[in-house]
Amino acid sequence: MPAISEKLGTAPFDPRFPNQNQTKYCYQSYVDFHRCQKIRGKDYEPCQYFKRVFTSMCPKAWVEKWDGQIEAGTFAGRI
Repeated sequence: MPAISEKLGTAPFDPRFPNQNQTKYCYQSYVDFHRCQKIRGKDYEPCQYFKRVFTSMCPKAWVEKWDGQIEAGTFAGRI
């Protein structure tokens, strides 16, 4: 059976975040992903766009920390 190929790439340019420091883009994409899932449900495919962006932009340690905060109910962002 042939392996499934997945197109890899970095997040596209977002005019809301024009600077070289992409920290806000990372954080906002993480929050947007969770908001999207909360509003539309976990199976809503367009939410995966935000996940691909934050997975590409954010350090893994940040995502793990935020995931832990969401589970504990201490995440500072509004989801």
